[in-house]
Amino acid sequence: MSKKVEKDRVGMIFRAEEAPEKMEVEITEVKAIDDESSPVLIYYNWCKKCGICVAFCPTGCLGRKADGSPYVANPDKCIHCETCDRLCPDFAITGSKNR
Repeated sequence: MSKKVEKDRVGMIFRAEEAPEKMEVEITEVKAIDDESSPVLIYYNWCKKCGICVAFCPTGCLGRKADGSPYVANPDKCIHCETCDRLCPDFAITGSKNR
C-alpha cells in the first residue's frame, strides 16, 4: 500500500494518514523584478517550463525558479536579441525592445 504525499503551500510535506508527520522542505524563493522595468515579458499562463529560453539565452539574462519557470535573473545583461521569442514553442516570452 503506497502512501500519498502532498505538498502544502507553505513548503511542508504531510503524509496522508491519521497522524501526519511533518518534514522540512527547502524552498528557494526567487524575487523577480517588476514588469515595468523588465527587459523580458513572460506570460506564465502560457509557459510550460521547458527551459529552452534559459538554455539558449546568450548572455545569461534568464534564470530558472525552483519550479522550473523562467525569470529575469540579470536584466542588465539583456541585449534584446529576441532568441527567447524565436525559440519558445508556446510564444510565452518576449524580449523585444518595443514593448
